[in-house]
Amino acid sequence: MKLILLQDVANLGTKGDVVTVKDGYGRNFLIPTSQAIIANRSNLAMNDEMMRQSARRREGNRKASLEIAEQLKSIRLTIGVKTGEDDRIFGTVTTQQITDQLHAKGFNIDRKKIHIPSEIKALGDYKAVVTLMADIKPEVEFTVVKAES
Repeated sequence: MKLILLQDVANLGTKGDVVTVKDGYGRNFLIPTSQAIIANRSNLAMNDEMMRQSARRREGNRKASLEIAEQLKSIRLTIGVKTGEDDRIFGTVTTQQITDQLHAKGFNIDRKKIHIPSEIKALGDYKAVVTLMADIKPEVEFTVVKAES
């Protein structure tokens, strides 16, 4: 049975793929759970159009992500933290703190897309990686300084 996947299915394919499965799997699981539709002529034409539109959207998103990446490479953030003896930080610098600084500079980036390579426990200069798309990951430089009381 040939089906068009309406969403990603583990060990089978991704959304929009035309796959061949056993009749029972398609009839009793994939179609009733709205994970696939039968690959007839009209559904194939609809799928082709949806894939073209999706490709156009992805290309537009890619261009926007590249522009944001260039802007992120050129900025430098300053994060103020409370410190104790020997200028040791209480806790660590979090992705939320970086997100807040980015929001202040006009970037709307989710904290889940920011990755700090290692825990930050001291004052100094560091880099964080922002995942805009799977292959677009600019680094944001930031400085951790002592907060003024």
